[in-house]
Amino acid sequence: MAEPAPRVLLVEDEPMIAFALEDMVIELGYDVVGPAFRLSEALELASREEFAVAVLDVNLNEQRSYAVADLLHERGIPFLFATGYAEGGVGWSRDAMVIAKPYSRAQLAKALGDLLD
Repeated sequence: MAEPAPRVLLVEDEPMIAFALEDMVIELGYDVVGPAFRLSEALELASREEFAVAVLDVNLNEQRSYAVADLLHERGIPFLFATGYAEGGVGWSRDAMVIAKPYSRAQLAKALGDLLD
């Protein structure tokens, strides 16, 4: 029996980006949790769902996803920040993997693979 695909939590407030990201993640062989479009929704999914890794947009409708990052850190779940502001850092209090938007499927595949290793 084949192992189930790792699940990836997606947090992104722009629907077109979220659905493109969801397609990429599925094409890479993962299952998707979400996507969550709002901070409250992301916090709920991050606290109750089981998943292996997460992709967090930093800016969610003028709110930051740092509370989700804190929760994932506490749960020991690896994640990355995806942002258009990668050059300036993300402003989270700990080190975290960051990929700059727009990112390619290959960049996403490498980042997810690195986090899951």
